[in-house]
Amino acid sequence: METKRFPGNIAVMGGGSWATALAKLLLQNCPTILWYMRRDDRIEDFRRMGHNPAYLTDVEFDINRINFSSDINAVCEQADTLLLVMPSPYFKDHVDKINVDISQKAVVSAVKGIVPDGNELVSDYMMRRFGVSLDNSLVVSGPCHAEEVALDRPSYLTIGCTDTQRAEAFAACISGKNTHTIISSDVEGIEYAAVLKNVYAIAAGIIHGMKRGDNFSAMLISNAIREMERFCAAVSPRPRQICDSVYLGDLLVTAYSRFSRNHNFGSMIGKGYSVKAARMEMEQTAEGYYGAKCIHDINERYGVDMPILDGVYEILYHKIPAAKAVERMALAFN
Repeated sequence: METKRFPGNIAVMGGGSWATALAKLLLQNCPTILWYMRRDDRIEDFRRMGHNPAYLTDVEFDINRINFSSDINAVCEQADTLLLVMPSPYFKDHVDKINVDISQKAVVSAVKGIVPDGNELVSDYMMRRFGVSLDNSLVVSGPCHAEEVALDRPSYLTIGCTDTQRAEAFAACISGKNTHTIISSDVEGIEYAAVLKNVYAIAAGIIHGMKRGDNFSAMLISNAIREMERFCAAVSPRPRQICDSVYLGDLLVTAYSRFSRNHNFGSMIGKGYSVKAARMEMEQTAEGYYGAKCIHDINERYGVDMPILDGVYEILYHKIPAAKAVERMALAFN
């Protein structure tokens, strides 16, 4: 049997803004892509309009180069590489429908969240549930908002994989004039950092909503990156430069950008919204809401000093007043 070359046929798995931005990048380098979306009506509207009807609607596509399907198993059978771009809270709802063998496929996670219930990284879940090997597990992350990628603004993405050649091959599929790629072997660290930066963006938003000022916000972020470094060192001990763009850069853009749904979610809470009201107001998923609990639960095993994470968790899950939790965070700043 002939071995299929990597990346081969690439399937985008998800229909949100980040999936749409990544699909745009792929079609700059690949003749065709497969695209799994859950809803047939969205697929029909996409075909008719020539763009995603719900997200990044200004981005036009040549639909003749896209093979859409709402059948996740049909897509998985045809694809050599699966690019997972679902919100983490709904991740299992999608992938647990897969009943074909994907153990030899390359799986690229752009989820930026932890699989709920078991608090597993996407790469760990795919390895345990579907037998995807570590060398076939990739992650794509970095300081890239979907909206700016769609606007073709300069962006930098990091591709993580223990197999450098696989990382480089996938990087070539999403690289372009304004999209630059960086290769890393730190799959676990990148996945954990992508979760934590959303939590810290909520904290930054809370402070913004409370009008605590730029000076206080700067102290929050400078402490957050050290908190991230401590946690990653505990759960995945290996050399890493925490100031690299995939860690610090992603934290900064998520904490401060007007496109950041986690910052905007936190800002509503800082302005006095209840957590329930803020969640209902959001049109898209604020991943940090779920990430705060997942990381808090994981850290019960490691005992890393994480006052910012703990403060956000207390606000979101124990109804601690934001002002009180922020004051506790501030006592730990240095």
